[in-house]
Amino acid sequence: MSNRNSQANKSAARERLRAERDRQAKKDKTRRQVVVGVSIVAVLAIAAGVSYGVMQLNKPGHWDEAKDATNVTAPKNTSGKDGTTVVVGKSTAKKTLELYEDSRCPICATFEQTVGETIHKDVDAGKYKVKYIGATFIDNSDSGEGSKNALSALGAALDVSPEAFLDYKYALYSAKYHPQETEDKFKDDSYLIKVADTVDALKGNAAFQKSVKDGTYDAWAMKMSGAFEKSGVQGTPTLKMDGKTLTGSDKKNAPMTAEDFNTAITAALKG
Repeated sequence: MSNRNSQANKSAARERLRAERDRQAKKDKTRRQVVVGVSIVAVLAIAAGVSYGVMQLNKPGHWDEAKDATNVTAPKNTSGKDGTTVVVGKSTAKKTLELYEDSRCPICATFEQTVGETIHKDVDAGKYKVKYIGATFIDNSDSGEGSKNALSALGAALDVSPEAFLDYKYALYSAKYHPQETEDKFKDDSYLIKVADTVDALKGNAAFQKSVKDGTYDAWAMKMSGAFEKSGVQGTPTLKMDGKTLTGSDKKNAPMTAEDFNTAITAALKG
């Protein structure tokens, strides 16, 4: 083989090696660009996911939206701003008993079970009217939404009639249906409707059931809860007449027996 051919072969070999290195360099560059691009997309996707998660966490919940609502549907048989004045009884009754309650409150349940029937009889007899102020603070202290949901359902009952409202409230507080404070059963519409079926005016009442399921009076319930918060009352049950708090024999807490209640209400009616 001549020196010329040998040089040519070496030159060709070097050219092939250079071309191969160029191709490999281009492939490596492309691979790096793909990896970087995928990494950027992944980082952007993670950032977007975190951003969405933060947005969802900061998004107002249903009850927060109801609390801030400006368009409030109030039940029938109410008056005042946003329908938060609820007075039940004969117009001829001269005095009004203010009753502050939270639907999840166990002490309220005991009060209703021992004194509720006496109040119903007195209202029917025209001895006094009852002004109801509903609270929802137990939802905050024990977590949940049963107080709010039950108050909304009470609004649906009030829309049917004042009598249906009183009967339904009494049923919710009954020993059979009132849950432990830590059990948030009232958050379930189906449970509220089950209790309502024990009340003649609400049993199988399609309009009532639709209002409960649709949350028709959710905003009203939150406005009512706001009225309780503005009242300055610190706990439930609380009873007032002519601005004075009614207490039992201990002179501190609400009367928890029919006897104590009759003593307190008789004095209040005379005062």
